[in-house]
Amino acid sequence: MSNSDSRSPHRSGDGRCLCGSIHISVNNLSSSLEVCHCGICRKWAGGPLFAINCGSQVTFEGEANIAIFNSSEWAERGFCKQCGTHLFYRLKQNNQFFIPAGLFDQPVDFVFDHQVFIDAKPSYYEFANQTHMLTEAEIFAQFAPQPESSPSP
Repeated sequence: MSNSDSRSPHRSGDGRCLCGSIHISVNNLSSSLEVCHCGICRKWAGGPLFAINCGSQVTFEGEANIAIFNSSEWAERGFCKQCGTHLFYRLKQNNQFFIPAGLFDQPVDFVFDHQVFIDAKPSYYEFANQTHMLTEAEIFAQFAPQPESSPSP
C-alpha cells in the first residue's frame, strides 16, 4: 500500500461491517482510492483490494469482534469475527490504516488515482482509469527502514 497521500482533501467518515457488530470512525478520510494487486490482497479480498489511506486516526466500536491476522512482519489485517467483513490493512510501524472503500456508509466521491504492486497484477483484468502505478520494488523502497545516520566525528 502506498505511504503518500498528500494529493487529496481529507474529511471524516464512518463505516461498519456487514452485521453491524463493528463501527469504524475515521478522522482523515481521503478521497484518493488506491488498488493493491499483491498476491496477499488478492487472496484476502478475492480480487484487487480497493482501499483508502485513513492514516492513524481510526477508532473502532465493537473491538471485541475484531480478529487480527499478522500477514507479514510489517502489517496486519483485521476482520469481523461475526460476519467476516474485511475491515483494514494496518502498517504496524506507524499505525497507518488502509480501509476497504466499500465499508463507508455515506456516498463518497473517491478518485481512483493509483495502483500498487502493479507488477503482481494478473493479466485477466485491466482498469481503464489512468492512474499512477507503483511496482513491488518501489513500494518496498518507500517502507524500508531508513539507515541511521552515523554521529559526526
